[in-house]
Amino acid sequence: MDYEAVIGLEVHIELDTQTKIFCGCRNAFGAEPNTNVCPVCLGYPGSLPVMNREAVRKTVMAGLMCGCEIASYCKWDRKNYYYPDMPKNYQISQYDLPLCLGGGVPISGIGFSGEPLTERTIGLTRIHLEEDVAKSTHLGKFSGVDFNRAGVPLMEIVSDPDMHSADEAYAYLVALKQAMEYAGVSACDMEKGQMRCDVNISVRPVGETKLGTKIEIKNLNSFRAVHRSLLYEIERQVDELTEGGKLYQETRRWDDAAGITTVMRSKEHAHDYRYFPDPDLMPVEVSPEWLGEIRAVLPETPTARRARFVAAYGVTPYDAHVLILEKATADYFEAAAKGRQNPKLVANWVQTELLGALAKGGHTLADSPVSPEALGELVGLIEANTISGKIAKDVFAEMLATGKPAPAIVKEKGLQQVTDSGAIEGLVDAAIAANPKPVEEYKAGNPKAIQFLVGQVMKASRGKANPQMVVDLLRQRLDG
Repeated sequence: MDYEAVIGLEVHIELDTQTKIFCGCRNAFGAEPNTNVCPVCLGYPGSLPVMNREAVRKTVMAGLMCGCEIASYCKWDRKNYYYPDMPKNYQISQYDLPLCLGGGVPISGIGFSGEPLTERTIGLTRIHLEEDVAKSTHLGKFSGVDFNRAGVPLMEIVSDPDMHSADEAYAYLVALKQAMEYAGVSACDMEKGQMRCDVNISVRPVGETKLGTKIEIKNLNSFRAVHRSLLYEIERQVDELTEGGKLYQETRRWDDAAGITTVMRSKEHAHDYRYFPDPDLMPVEVSPEWLGEIRAVLPETPTARRARFVAAYGVTPYDAHVLILEKATADYFEAAAKGRQNPKLVANWVQTELLGALAKGGHTLADSPVSPEALGELVGLIEANTISGKIAKDVFAEMLATGKPAPAIVKEKGLQQVTDSGAIEGLVDAAIAANPKPVEEYKAGNPKAIQFLVGQVMKASRGKANPQMVVDLLRQRLDG
């Protein structure tokens, strides 16, 4: 029997606000443990929460980026459970009236495994807002709890059970991260815990409409871990059913080193948390006027930007996909391409030379020694035939090392391209006279033989001769 996987993801994203969601403590990563705390986020008796309007605004913006319906009325609920990371013994969350409903996240391009993806939209069930819990750290026999994270505004973005492969789940996470970064609601840095993901997966016979037994996977700290855990878990569940076994609803832990999932606990149900409305917080009303204000400053979505790059700059769909993966890269490209005749050439330089050199040197675009305007200026010299593409690479290396602008380097080192046909003719004649064999091969019908002669001329000119002029002059001489 053939089986198909059915996958849904619960993604938690911390919002980039100055203060926590229900108190005035700083929302900042990296502070000394238990320093950004107060009676409210420590759960002291008698302390009362006060809602952070900016957290609500950014959640609404996230919902609009994903095409969600924004609720005009929602409320806060208490989710009751007893873990050391939740000092009140309940978490303030949203249950039956969340802030955002429906919507979806478009996926496309190439999957993590290298296979092309069918372009489609993964549906969303809801986006709700809640407070994050503290961070537990386990050291040998001892455990510590840092409450700096307790109370940080946290969105939970719940997808529909709408994915059917590890590649689709990976692409969904990439696209969701893009949308949140473009909206400026979160940096989504997984190493800092700003984006966390739980996987819900079941398998069923192909053609079956009823969902199989849902199993949750936790302890996933990277998109790669999500992909690997799904590949393993799909195979494990199919093998279990094929061999006549039975699956049980449970939560499993991903062991990244071993590459396996192991049983963690039986899966909780909503009624286990005994949700009820929080009596200390007023409901939230999103007025049409406020919603209009948020919608008015909504940025361009990654999908729209990709389409615009293809239409406005003439780059390929693949180039556009790569360029918009990170907002910083897309912003850099647009700034560098401004005023350029050949934006496709700029795209090539950003993707190959720039990003490759930055990765090798341990830099990011934020601290790049070459500004987008400086890279655009370099490409402009190529467009104007002031320097060749080969010379441009040497100039670029000097720009990375010194931070100097391209025109200054070209002038200082005398790298201007030779476009005087008289000067090049002498080099062409010398190359023909010194290399009779490739000349004979070219005249005998081998057009590739001319490339050797081009190389000899470029070598003699120290890379300064205009390559197209060299080719044209060689053909004039040899075809005449």
